[in-house]
Amino acid sequence: MDEKQRIEQLRRELHEHNYRYYVLNQPSISDYDFDQLMHELQDLEARHPELADANSPTQRVGSDLQSEFRQVTHKYPMLSLANTYSEEDVRQWYDSVRKGLAGEPFEVCCEMKYDGLSISLTYVDGRLTQAVTRGDGVQGDDVTQNVKTIRSIPLVLSEKVRVKSEESSLPREFEIRGEILMPWKSFERLNAEREAAEEPLFANPRNAASGTLKSLDPKVVASRQLDAYLYYLLGEELPADGHYENLEAARSWGFKISEGMKKVRTVEEILDFINYWDTERKNLPVATDGIVLKVNSLRQQRALGFTAKSPRWAIAYKFKAEREQTRLLEVTYQVGRTGAVTPVANMEPVQLAGTTVRRATLNNEDFIRSFDLHIGDMVYVEKGGEIIPKIVGVNIDERPIIAQPVQFIRRCPECGTPLVKSLSPDPSPVGRGGSDSNTSPYGGGASVWYCPNDANCPPQIKGRIEHFISRRAMNIDSLGPETIDEYFRRGLIHNVADLYDIQVQQINGDGSRTKSAQRIVNGIAASCQVPFERVVFALGIRFVGETSARLLARHFKTMDALMAASLEDLQEVEGIGEVMAKSIISYFHNEENRRIVERLRGYGLQFALSAEQTAAQSDKLAGQSVVISGVFQHHSRDEYKLIIEQNGGKNVGSISGKTSFILAGDNMGPSKLEKAKKLGIRIVSEDEFLDMLQS
Repeated sequence: MDEKQRIEQLRRELHEHNYRYYVLNQPSISDYDFDQLMHELQDLEARHPELADANSPTQRVGSDLQSEFRQVTHKYPMLSLANTYSEEDVRQWYDSVRKGLAGEPFEVCCEMKYDGLSISLTYVDGRLTQAVTRGDGVQGDDVTQNVKTIRSIPLVLSEKVRVKSEESSLPREFEIRGEILMPWKSFERLNAEREAAEEPLFANPRNAASGTLKSLDPKVVASRQLDAYLYYLLGEELPADGHYENLEAARSWGFKISEGMKKVRTVEEILDFINYWDTERKNLPVATDGIVLKVNSLRQQRALGFTAKSPRWAIAYKFKAEREQTRLLEVTYQVGRTGAVTPVANMEPVQLAGTTVRRATLNNEDFIRSFDLHIGDMVYVEKGGEIIPKIVGVNIDERPIIAQPVQFIRRCPECGTPLVKSLSPDPSPVGRGGSDSNTSPYGGGASVWYCPNDANCPPQIKGRIEHFISRRAMNIDSLGPETIDEYFRRGLIHNVADLYDIQVQQINGDGSRTKSAQRIVNGIAASCQVPFERVVFALGIRFVGETSARLLARHFKTMDALMAASLEDLQEVEGIGEVMAKSIISYFHNEENRRIVERLRGYGLQFALSAEQTAAQSDKLAGQSVVISGVFQHHSRDEYKLIIEQNGGKNVGSISGKTSFILAGDNMGPSKLEKAKKLGIRIVSEDEFLDMLQS
């Protein structure tokens, strides 16, 4: 391969990695590997200026722009920092600063590099007026409403601060930048909830924080307990010339500023700071991935200036991911509520990122085969995002001569039933990036082994009951997994219908828990008012997630119609493919499932759309694909999505030739407007849309 071909290949690869990291929040390579590819491309382009390309990854900053939010141009561009991984690079940067300042003395502010989502906050007269993500560095997404749910970010600076504004030099208007983070505790709690619901786990706190902040429902953001650390102050009337001093002033105004910040003068002091935090950062409550070094004086920063994509006065030193080698002792298997069997690697204990690691998920049989795993192998283990242990390689040279390849089991480890192999549904418009991306934890089209004995396999039974009571299903919050396990062991419940037979005296124990027992019984009874679409989701039919349950409920309108639907009937529903349709038919053809469903009917659960929901339905938008963009006056975006579905339309996230029209509110993104005009897509205002439905 000649150098021209290599340049083209690197550009393709880096564009793809940028997309996966910034848009999908699903990085497929480490930061270190990405930077190595970028450095290689930069060197090759420098040698071949005749191959310059304005759209090369070296000429841009990665983007996290999302179509659902209004886009705002940054007053001050948010550029990325150059990365380094070695002490030698730090020394070279220090020398370049010294030369750039012609030998003038300078100080360096050393800070933690937090691994979250960059945010820019604007304050006017002591009040938060706007919060914008980094986006492509020039413009970002307006996420003000979501940021307001983060308690560590002040909405209004205290009266005490404003009264003392002259003393603390509080500017009338300023911008402060930082990182939105999900603390380890919140991350672990969120992943535990997702694991219990058999949803895909977030790989690291950064992905979780990014996905949370870009949720269209501020209530979801509030529930996940995000945090924020601020690290840069901008404005026309800042308190001091020193960056460190400005952050200390911001701390006095009520902002959360890292305690891990130090002002130094020599390169040796910089390296001491790096070495200290390489170990000590493991005791922090949030994820970090390096150290940021900034020339402290703003005057000197201006003198040093910028390259095309990063400041010369700052650099990021990134810690390498910890990788250890340990021995694979055995592979055990876990059974989920849908019967899916997940292999787990059990290894000799190894210290990794501050904790002892003994187990790592192996995903599925295909994953095991990809590494040709043998019992007794020496395997390389990393912590994804420093929390989820994963096997990333095998040291073949140390494989024991008598090592046996890992053979995926063929019988259920819990009940002994022969397993069956199945493909999860292919990605569909419903599942791609929507509420149903949780239909399979293995990804569309992956090969998964299942235990078909769903009626008598204990973990499946308990898993289905836990799913049934979950917040997004029947929302029986007075119960939890431990209580379900206790009731199952005592023989009080064998399926979800048994919940509705529970009496206070059965769970009151020695009589000292009357109030809590009554609360549980009352909570179970109250679930009878949960809407029909959530009842469909609560049944736990394999592959049927929240979105598909809602589509099924609105299409068939009653449980009887859904139970009687043929394969062809089911596939007429937008987003329901053959695999899901067959799973639904299989569920309702099972006599035990039908008995449970009939018992639930007898207890009074909602088995049909309400009269209000039915009255709101029509086919006025049948066959039409609608893109929603902008900010609305009469209804929220989620309400408009519901209205579109109720009237037979389909919500889509991006504009294409198949788009019927765009429901446009205020501040519609300019890029969407331009694309709509180019494709000749009709733009419908909020009032026009409502008139359309009433006519």
